[in-house]
Amino acid sequence: MGKNTKKQWDLVVIGAGASGMMAAITAARANKKVCIIEKLDKAGKKLLATGNGKCNYTNAVMHTDCFHGEKDFISFVLKQFSTEDCLDFFHSIGIYPKNKNGYYYPNSEQAASVVNALLYELERLEVKICYETVIKDIVPFENEVCMETNKGNIYGQHVIIATGLLAAPKLGSDGSLFDVIKSLGHRFKPILPALCGFYCKGMKFKQISGVRAQGSVGAYIDGEKYAEDTGEIQFTDYGLSGIPVFQISHYLSKGLYEKRKVEIKVNLLPDFDKKQLVEELDYRCRIGASMPVNTLLNGLVNQKLADMIFDKAGVETDLYQSCLSESQLLKIAGLLQDITVTVTNYRDYEFAQVCTGGIPLMDVDYHTLASKLVPNIQFTGEILDVDGICGGYNLHFAWATGYIAGRSI
Repeated sequence: MGKNTKKQWDLVVIGAGASGMMAAITAARANKKVCIIEKLDKAGKKLLATGNGKCNYTNAVMHTDCFHGEKDFISFVLKQFSTEDCLDFFHSIGIYPKNKNGYYYPNSEQAASVVNALLYELERLEVKICYETVIKDIVPFENEVCMETNKGNIYGQHVIIATGLLAAPKLGSDGSLFDVIKSLGHRFKPILPALCGFYCKGMKFKQISGVRAQGSVGAYIDGEKYAEDTGEIQFTDYGLSGIPVFQISHYLSKGLYEKRKVEIKVNLLPDFDKKQLVEELDYRCRIGASMPVNTLLNGLVNQKLADMIFDKAGVETDLYQSCLSESQLLKIAGLLQDITVTVTNYRDYEFAQVCTGGIPLMDVDYHTLASKLVPNIQFTGEILDVDGICGGYNLHFAWATGYIAGRSI
């Protein structure tokens, strides 16, 4: 395209995900000419998979403690785009909220509704989306930026990079632009899977694979407790998964990366205090004295987990309950509330909902998300060094940073 005939956009957004589409809509609503570059054949593929296809897009409780990263930055972002702002925005494009214990979903409970609403708004605002367009290089000039692509050059006064990191690479976040970003002078903090399961040893996982149980899990790094969460734990053939494991995953992944001793302590009966549990087991022993040991925990925990507990306690299950000693009961009670497993690795990026790490926040302007190193370039969403817990927080951060960057154009 010749220098005199080229078309220059006010804004070019790289990535048609949650943050990129929000940035494009915000800028286009301010009458800016906007183009989105997307390497896949459709927009919002990762968004379609969120919340098991139901799209938990924000949360009633929006606090800095729900995120990992620089608290001052996160606080600023949340003040610019609150839960109420998020609900108002989506209502304005046709998404009516359904509140489930503070978790907000579209009333249709379909992630596709959210993607379609965003696409309808982009179409209404005449935002151009260039699908199956792969960026080969980004060349900044004094007053514009040139994107060299497989379909020719695209020019913009401003560029927002909203490509994500490495979570769910088949849905678009595959790191294919990292080398180009690094060539601009930017660096990345270590990128690690988060909101994912973990490979563990310390239980006979193949025997208990498929069991789901309410309980609590604690993240211990070099023996120090970093986090704890309660909910439905999933026992798999490789280790541990489920929402409570996801909620402590940030610390587990970082500990593994730093080659420290990483452990998870599992409490299968967090609602019992120790004395209450021992009294319950003693009561069961007395009323079931003539019953075999393997019936002791019936109705208390899943039978596969009970068998594992007896095995770890070294108790023979074909004996009568009356044969159990006080020390054996104490050992069983202790294991029910504290089984320690060693974490050996995290699940691959393919199975992670988000990643930790990314562009250091010190390299961007808080108020505009503009690069401090390269003029006319901004970063939004997961590519920034912030990650949230489960509950719509990562999507809210994507919307909020997209809004801030798009507004600043």
